[in-house]
Amino acid sequence: MPRPDWTPHRRDDGELLGWIHPEGDAWIAVDVLGRAASDATEWLDAEAALEEHGISWLADPWMLEGEGNRPLRVRILEVTPDDDGAPGRIVVKVDDFGDVSRPPTSQYVLPWPVPERLRPPTSADPDPRVF
Repeated sequence: MPRPDWTPHRRDDGELLGWIHPEGDAWIAVDVLGRAASDATEWLDAEAALEEHGISWLADPWMLEGEGNRPLRVRILEVTPDDDGAPGRIVVKVDDFGDVSRPPTSQYVLPWPVPERLRPPTSADPDPRVF
C-alpha cells in the first residue's frame, strides 16, 4: 500500500482499482498510477469514481516525453505502486502495434506515481506510423 492511510479498493474479481484516502473530513480516490480519480467527496462517491474509472485505460497507448526529439508512443507493461517504503515503478515499452515478428522494443522504467512526462496522447502528437 502506497501510504498507511490509503485503503485499497478492488473490483469484485479482486483486481485493484486504486485507493481511497482521507482529505480532511472527506475522501479522495486515487487510481493505480497514483493520480487523483475524484475530488474530495463522500466515501461511497470515491468508491464509485474508482469503479467508473476502472483499469481498462491501462491498455491504451500513452505518450512518453523526454526520450527523443519527439514523444514516443508507448504501452504500459507494469505498474508497481510504492509498498511499505519500497519505491514503486511503471514500466513502459515503445508501442510495437502488436507485431510479434519484430524485435523487442525499448523499455523505460519510470517512478511511481506516474510522472507528467507519461501522458495520454493528444491530437497534436505525431502519427506513430510515420517515421
